[in-house]
Amino acid sequence: MAPFGRGKSSSARNFQSKRGRFGTARSNKHAGRSGHVGTSAARSTPFQASRLDEAANLVAGSSDGDSEESGLEEEELKELSSLDETSESDAGPNVSYNVLLHTLKPAAPGGKPKRKRRKLETPEASPSLLIGLSGDSGGLEEIAERGDTSEEDVADESAEEIDDPKKRDCFTRHYTDQTEFGSAERIQAVLDNQWLAEKIQLGKSWSATRRRPRPSIPSKPSGHLSAPEPSAFKFKAKFERAAQELLSSPSEILQQLAASTLSYQDILFSARSLENAEDVRRLASVHALNHIFRTRDKVLKNNAKLSRTDNDEEMEVRDQGFTRPKVLMLMPTRQCCVKMVDAIIALCEPEQQENKKRFHDSYARVDESLSKNKPEDFKDLFGGNDDDMFRLGLKFTRKAIRFFSQFYSSDIILASPLGLRTALGGDKPKKQDHDFLSSIEVVIVDQSDALLMQNWEHVEYIFDHLNLQPREAHDCDFSRVRSWYLDGHARYYRQTVLLSGFNFPSLNRLYTQHMRNIDGKVKLSAIHDGAIMDLGFPVKQTFSRFDFTDPASEPDERFQFFTSAILPSIIKASSQGPGGQQGILVYIPLYADFVRVRNHLASSSSTQHISFGSISEYASVKEVARARSHFLTGRHSILLYTERAHHFRRYHLRGVKRVMLYGLPENPLFYREIVGGFLGSSVSQALVDVHRANVRCLFSKLDLLKLERSVGTKRYLSLLSEKGDTFDFI
Repeated sequence: MAPFGRGKSSSARNFQSKRGRFGTARSNKHAGRSGHVGTSAARSTPFQASRLDEAANLVAGSSDGDSEESGLEEEELKELSSLDETSESDAGPNVSYNVLLHTLKPAAPGGKPKRKRRKLETPEASPSLLIGLSGDSGGLEEIAERGDTSEEDVADESAEEIDDPKKRDCFTRHYTDQTEFGSAERIQAVLDNQWLAEKIQLGKSWSATRRRPRPSIPSKPSGHLSAPEPSAFKFKAKFERAAQELLSSPSEILQQLAASTLSYQDILFSARSLENAEDVRRLASVHALNHIFRTRDKVLKNNAKLSRTDNDEEMEVRDQGFTRPKVLMLMPTRQCCVKMVDAIIALCEPEQQENKKRFHDSYARVDESLSKNKPEDFKDLFGGNDDDMFRLGLKFTRKAIRFFSQFYSSDIILASPLGLRTALGGDKPKKQDHDFLSSIEVVIVDQSDALLMQNWEHVEYIFDHLNLQPREAHDCDFSRVRSWYLDGHARYYRQTVLLSGFNFPSLNRLYTQHMRNIDGKVKLSAIHDGAIMDLGFPVKQTFSRFDFTDPASEPDERFQFFTSAILPSIIKASSQGPGGQQGILVYIPLYADFVRVRNHLASSSSTQHISFGSISEYASVKEVARARSHFLTGRHSILLYTERAHHFRRYHLRGVKRVMLYGLPENPLFYREIVGGFLGSSVSQALVDVHRANVRCLFSKLDLLKLERSVGTKRYLSLLSEKGDTFDFI
């Protein structure tokens, strides 16, 4: 069974939280856990939308919670004070009544709201403005910003007034409530699993698979991924330059990734690498920020319209979700979170950064303990703070970013799967609180291949709880909630972006089951030359295929094939005493298979004369050192080695003279390191003759993706379809 998390984070299971005013756990000990959601001690009654009492308390100067997390900016407090001229000494139960009287007071004759006025004119305020941005606002702080729509913001949002739906930008077109795009028909096609699939070749190194909900009128495949017209993309001025650089990148695959992402299609990108990591991170930041700021501008603009509307005139505005958080980012470590936050800050350039020092102290760390001999991808992932238990809320105001904001008042949530799973409240339904995920519109999963090595069940659990109907109102103004939220169709408008170094079955399952965007989905993949082609020395590599009757029985069939066809030759080679046939490394991807093989070697009568050692992800440092030493000196002729142990430790094993792969590695880099690194070092040091060194690999049809990365895109299908079951490569 997969471990709950990485070994060093096992203490996270005993995580204890303190309940905050808004149902958010606070912890001074663990900075990344301030967004933990619990049961509010002062929660409002279900489906109660008014915030008048809360506004009154804020005006009266009441304070609840530490000032670092819930305090307002000085400028915002000054603006809030304009809601009521009542002095602080008069604050009390009558404040709510006074605020209500000011709210209902008619506008002055001939008075017109001023478009660029910083302070909200209380006599002209509409009741809907005091209620605020409903669940999207996350607090009364947004009252101070309702008049902050600048000329730049108005210009950015002017495109939404275009009458022709075909000329609207991707943001407006994707989230419109109108029916001219056939939303109902596309949702029904997704429900019926009716997709129009198209395979597209992108040069010599890339390929794409595009799926769109089958339209009522069939269209011919285009044969290429055509990017939308430039007019289809509308960006805030501060993000325009960065977005255009990504759209015009010299890398063709990055251009396609940017175009598909910014047009709100679901993406599975399985070609993330060290070379494009920074550009991919920048693209994710641009898209997330542009989505949040345009969503906020739309709400503020509608607030201005409502303020100019007579009380007797009804105006329907649908521009919000149930709660404020709109973007969710999942990533493996705190250091990865630091890199993403740095990219966000570089783009939005805020004047103020609240709690930035606390964030830096809790997340950023310069770790110089890593050996210089470690691979670059290992340094990139585990350099710095490699803690995989964290969650962080980011809130954006007009001039500031607030770190460690409570989930219900955050715009972006950055978390590890383990950290967010803990925040959701575990497996007990009464303790669960997933309402803050009900209005997520963009999900970005970065470095999915690293999340696979932690515990993928947490990722699936989180996706199962996205865009569910909330259990409580959370001060939501339902009169402004978009219709597809109320209909329970939010998951069909949600965009999911999966970024990974390679594809794997669990990622494909997310692609199939949870990526149901009505604008379609795109899978971008690399064409592989094969890890066997880049070893640095010639060595015999034998691939043995075994068949199975049922996918559920595949592990049993693999073990049976190993014990009957492979193990006898290993026993024969290792029983010849000291010499070139010792030093047999058995690489096992799954821990369950590792335990099964280890127990068989320890208890079987046919292996009682064999000495072996083992290294797994749960082995202590002392056990690992002893196993490596005995294997190098020949005291142990066989060494069992798991994939996760190699991922988290990246040992360089010496004394390897023969490699037996119980299963192919998920990461093609591991194949090169084990065969080209471990075995290649023994050959170069003359510990084994190159003609006696060899590699044996087991595979089945379920290993299709791993086989493609190992032998190459041009070869893997022949290994699965040809009559023979043994294939040699030199």
